[in-house]
Amino acid sequence: MFRYLVALMLVVAGPAVAGPGIEIEIVHVTRDEPPATPFSFTEPVPQGEGLQGARLGLADDNAGGRFRGQAYRLREITIPRDAPVAGAPDLAQAIAGPGRLIVADVETADLEALLALPGADQALVFNARTTDDRLRRDGCRANLFHTMISRAMRADALAQYLVRQDWKRWFLVVGPGEADHALADAVRRSAARFGAEIVLEKPWTYEVGHRRTDSGVSNAREEIRPLTRADDYDVLIVADEADDFGEYLPYRTVLARPVAGTHGLVPVAWSRANEQWGATQLQRRFEKQAGRPMTARDYANWLALRAIAEAVTKAGSADAAGVRAALLDPGFAMAAFKGTPVSFRPWDRQMRQPVLLATPRVLVSVAPEDGFLHQVTPLDTLGDDAPETACPQNG
Repeated sequence: MFRYLVALMLVVAGPAVAGPGIEIEIVHVTRDEPPATPFSFTEPVPQGEGLQGARLGLADDNAGGRFRGQAYRLREITIPRDAPVAGAPDLAQAIAGPGRLIVADVETADLEALLALPGADQALVFNARTTDDRLRRDGCRANLFHTMISRAMRADALAQYLVRQDWKRWFLVVGPGEADHALADAVRRSAARFGAEIVLEKPWTYEVGHRRTDSGVSNAREEIRPLTRADDYDVLIVADEADDFGEYLPYRTVLARPVAGTHGLVPVAWSRANEQWGATQLQRRFEKQAGRPMTARDYANWLALRAIAEAVTKAGSADAAGVRAALLDPGFAMAAFKGTPVSFRPWDRQMRQPVLLATPRVLVSVAPEDGFLHQVTPLDTLGDDAPETACPQNG
């Protein structure tokens, strides 16, 4: 039977010892956000994203827990739209007291506000959403674990594939957002790390005509052609985390070149195209529950819930200190439907895991790629390795 991980919203477990009849409360926290505007009507907006992954993780925790005298309960807390984290009903009480386990499905600013709440320093917090590298570096915390992959891991996974294909000359197009610039920084780091070269870099500064009007397609083509005019390069890498323009780039570039990054060939924690290593079983169970495919955010939440249950069993305790020690034990590993066991890095508490390279319908490759070696595990070729860590809470 496959083991699973945890990752979505906030999970809180009380400081009880695991044993016969033990109930472990998992408090899940997210924010009420305005509905996303889909790029296209062909792509429905996922409902309950993240939370649905946590709920499936809870079901899996209880499926195994009943044989060990463990009963898991999910307490769901939603931060009201536009309200401060500190003002969320019941949140302060949920994290108060020693030994809490928390899974956070929130963006960076909300996660940092959560970590600043009274009592949060005594809790164990799982980040199941944000890819922000800073939270794994100078902004890391000793009690913060990450089941969502980082931007550095995404960029390294893409770089390994492109280098292995001998596509080493990159044209980087960067959107205007702060997240776009952060991803561009990760891409530049990966290029230097794996021997690629960014031969050209340009910002996206255009306003494309509305794609649902008669002029939208022609406007996109006329603006992208001058943007992509270049002597030569192997692949165009786009940094557009807001999904504002990247979908326009494939098939409109001056040179016939592949597109990768946030669009085209995309490095992701999870993809509906993954059907290997028993993943179809997980995909079908999720679709039966949620009525839609599992997203990377759902997957990270599911991982967090599963990691908690695995660590509680290993520790024989649901106390945060015992769970933390179990997660960082060199022998801790769990299956994740991606071909190899996953575990946590002791230096920044990032879950080391394979990264999928996928298009919307096809799994193209899985990083780490063959030939990228490491003295401990090839998984540590993705993201910050121990000698590179900028996390002051090392270990």
